[in-house]
Amino acid sequence: MENMPDKLINKQLNKNQLEMPASPPAVLLTLRKPLIILAHTIAFAVSLLLSFLVVNEMKFKQTWLVGLYPTLLILFLIVKLPVFWLFRQYRGWWRYVGISDLLGMLRASLFSTLVIVVAWFAISYIDFIRRYLPDGMDTIAEGVCIADMFTSVMILGGLRMVIRLYYEEFRTMESGRLKRLLIVGAGNAGEALLREIHRMPVAEYDVIGFIDDDPAKQGISIHGISVLGTVNELPKICADRNIEEIAIAIPSATHKQLRRVIQVCEGTKIRFRTVPSITDIASGKFRVSQIRDVDIKDLLGREAVQLDLDLIEAFARDKIILVTGAGGSIGSEMCRQLCKFKPELLLLVEQAENPLFFIEKELHKGFPEVSLEPIICDITDKPRVEAIFKQYRPQVVIHAAAHKHVPMMELNPSEAVKNNVGGTKTVADVASKYGVTNFVMISTDKAVNPTSIMGSSKRIAEMYIQDLGRTSNTYFVTVRFGNVLDSQGSVVPIFKKQIAEGGPVTVTHPDMKRYFMTIPEASQLVLQAATMGRGGEIFVLDMGEPVKVVDLAKELITLSGFRPGEDIEIVFTGLRPGEKLFEELRIEGEDMQRTRHPKISIWKNILMERQNLRTGIDELLDIARGQNNSELIAKIKELVPEYTGNANNINQTQFVSV
Repeated sequence: MENMPDKLINKQLNKNQLEMPASPPAVLLTLRKPLIILAHTIAFAVSLLLSFLVVNEMKFKQTWLVGLYPTLLILFLIVKLPVFWLFRQYRGWWRYVGISDLLGMLRASLFSTLVIVVAWFAISYIDFIRRYLPDGMDTIAEGVCIADMFTSVMILGGLRMVIRLYYEEFRTMESGRLKRLLIVGAGNAGEALLREIHRMPVAEYDVIGFIDDDPAKQGISIHGISVLGTVNELPKICADRNIEEIAIAIPSATHKQLRRVIQVCEGTKIRFRTVPSITDIASGKFRVSQIRDVDIKDLLGREAVQLDLDLIEAFARDKIILVTGAGGSIGSEMCRQLCKFKPELLLLVEQAENPLFFIEKELHKGFPEVSLEPIICDITDKPRVEAIFKQYRPQVVIHAAAHKHVPMMELNPSEAVKNNVGGTKTVADVASKYGVTNFVMISTDKAVNPTSIMGSSKRIAEMYIQDLGRTSNTYFVTVRFGNVLDSQGSVVPIFKKQIAEGGPVTVTHPDMKRYFMTIPEASQLVLQAATMGRGGEIFVLDMGEPVKVVDLAKELITLSGFRPGEDIEIVFTGLRPGEKLFEELRIEGEDMQRTRHPKISIWKNILMERQNLRTGIDELLDIARGQNNSELIAKIKELVPEYTGNANNINQTQFVSV
């Protein structure tokens, strides 16, 4: 089963579980409670008999066996059966017995003993009964009552532990060869994971040991499994003990802690798994045993974004909202986030029909109460755009539509300008004309000191939006951020595809760094920034620390169970025209103004004179329609002096890597 895809493995395991009698027969389940009461009755009788033997030095005597034992047994059953019912002892699921169950039995036994002792003292004063008791029998009965309290717990606890042992050890079937598993984290989650692995009706794992950095836990044993060492010792431990999978059982682990485990194990052919988050476990959504593969988002993501949900709800609820580029990575996630706040109508504007079809279908299923309208539209087609605004009268516009692929736009510079500049200008002008309240344009870190056509076209679009916001009644704002994980055409899915094909993984330069954030985080911060806008701001999102692309490639290879440089080669192909080694995106500095949200700042810049900007953009769009690259580059440099591209670089662009 080692080489089978996960779906086939799961299917086979499910089949095995169906074929084995993992659960008791239906007739036993129907009679479960009467059988449990019967088992308690027998246990109470045996416990009382054992207590008499303890008090009488393990000797059977006719004096107590014939007379006192039956009398006390009737009293014990009359008292203990109702008391144990009162303490909910007939509801437990014995195959999962634990400390809480033992404590419950102890409480029930203690309470019933107190009741029996009081009852026996009261009964013993009745002459009719005292007359039939031999001398000293009342004293023996008191000792028996005390001994019975402990023997009851011992017998019932032992019975339940036998049932649990039966299910965990003897009823467990092996699904072929067991995978050798190492658990990182010898805390509560690690112990719970080990316990639930032992309970699995179909055994999948042979747990070899624990790993933990806590010095106090070194050398200890948990359920017979030892703590073998620290995280830094992982490579040696994995090699010495032939470890196949590692389960990171630290629900509260930070992304840096997860990355450390993966990086330490680089060069080993191991599959990495992790347990659900503490929030999911506490809510009952997931169990500790529902481990999953470690994803690159676990390593590069950040702490959960703190949002002012009241502000966002006031911004979106009961509004008619239009999203351009609704089928793209960012546009589709913006739609998902907006649907949570129940807009009156969500307009999905997209040029490509297939992505639009899929996002509409997904949103209809996930948010059936939200009204949706899928609209095929090229944002450079002004009559079509104007007809949409005239018909639906949107109050909020999220402009996510753009050509974003840097090398592709170097090959097609005129199309980048027509879509990113001309399309933005068209949508913004129509939005202002029809009285849209808020307009949010999504930009990129590549607009900062741009070296590419894509970056410079987005910078010009920013300039136009900022200028329009000075005089329009619409609040025009721009939100700028870096790369998002798993977006269409981004580095992560390309690396995954190359790994699946056996490599090589192509990286342009060993020193190249990029900022990354998850698509949901970026979309949430865009909405938060939108609530702050009063017109003309360029908001910059905190992207955290940049990540070396080659490190990202190594981690993806490691997570896939391969060794970087051995199983999967990494090939450096060199920078392509338009690319930078480092993207420039920061939220600190003299040109940055802090906002009330710690992850959002405003970029302060000097605006271009309106007439020069608008004349320059009109001329740029005319040149783009004529497909003259040299003139196009010259005009872009007039509008964006910091742009460093040239026509020769554009004509030499090749697709050689990501």
